Amino acid sequence: MTRGIDSIDETILYHLSQEARHTSAPEIAEAVDVSAPTVRNRIRKLESAGIIRGYHADIDYEQVDGRLTYTFVCSTGDHDREEMAQRILDISGVIEVQEYMSGKGDLSVKVVGDDTDDLTQIAQHVSSLGVDIDDEKLVYREYVRPYAPFGPREADPVSPVTGVDGLAGNAAVFELLVQADAAVAGQTLKSAKASGLLSEDVLIVRINRDGESLTPTGETRIETGDFVTLHSRSGLSEATLKAFLGERAPSR
Repeated sequence: MTRGIDSIDETILYHLSQEARHTSAPEIAEAVDVSAPTVRNRIRKLESAGIIRGYHADIDYEQVDGRLTYTFVCSTGDHDREEMAQRILDISGVIEVQEYMSGKGDLSVKVVGDDTDDLTQIAQHVSSLGVDIDDEKLVYREYVRPYAPFGPREADPVSPVTGVDGLAGNAAVFELLVQADAAVAGQTLKSAKASGLLSEDVLIVRINRDGESLTPTGETRIETGDFVTLHSRSGLSEATLKAFLGERAPSR
């Protein structure tokens, strides 16, 4: 059963998802103009309700003796998906399992191994449960950010650009809503690069479409209404904004 939350809870969740370890109750209290004991009480209630499920370390396994992180896309077929997810999670080397509401590719399994032989053994163990591995990918980098609607409110609540702290400057993650008149709409990432719509320092790391999160490849086609997450070392140029937002691109 879901539980409603208010704007104070939303702000607490936003700050905790940014960096829970270094975020104190007094800091959050200052942001929402309540007392620190109120924030602590709210956090306890969010934990009891199961909304805050835990606090996990963000570990770069590649920095630990060069370990490899892989993601397996699996299909459970006629098996009970929840049961398979729990059994796979018990396999040594598996660190995360996600269930998807679909027939094919309904499990995403993240694993860590010392080398390719280690990863092969994990894959064989997964397959021995009767689960099909449809695809596997080496995780190169991961980008995360807090849920923007829980954060500071923008002046324009329907702005097609979120998560932008200035449109140029230091490396940052940006989220753009592809508009109907966008030049990139209908283009693959490869063709958008080739035609100059995407500069070399802009990397599309995720596309949210119809409630699904897609990991893009060069052949992924951008569609109107896509919520695209980009990473850029130098901010987003006017041309890039125009390519995604059309006439809704903000002027400098």
